Amino acid sequence: MSVNKNLPHILVLPEDKADSQLANGFHLEIDLTRQRQMQVLPVAGGWIEVLERFKVDHVIEMERYPKRFMVLLIDFDGREDRLDKAKEVVPNDLKERVFVLGVRSEPEGLRKAGLGSPETVGKALAKECREETDATWGHDLLRHNASELDRLRKDVRPILFQST
Repeated sequence: MSVNKNLPHILVLPEDKADSQLANGFHLEIDLTRQRQMQVLPVAGGWIEVLERFKVDHVIEMERYPKRFMVLLIDFDGREDRLDKAKEVVPNDLKERVFVLGVRSEPEGLRKAGLGSPETVGKALAKECREETDATWGHDLLRHNASELDRLRKDVRPILFQST
């Protein structure tokens, strides 16, 4: 299902199948009346490919649609510098509308840590985004997203979730 490009909306570009499942779980928890304001795009096939697709396919579209937000959903693979490298490809005029999120290792690690499948974790993350809590977001595999999460809650939460 496509988003309405004239309304505020979020596109999620996942690195791999597990990241896509994480995003789909999140999407399932969005208010029904707002589900068309988020779209999970096809899997990119690697974090470098996420960045390349963003640069080639989405920068121009984001400039065309000022109400568009993007989430680049990548695996950090234990690399401390991955967030900075990803943010380097985002033009300055789009930095406020692009978020780089992901698991410290890879989404499969969430199950091993006892958090459940990527889809289950995605649902929990959405509930916490709506309720502004941090039980799952605060897990060791996800807490490095804190600065992006603060921005996400400020800008994206009102688009996807009704105020409580």
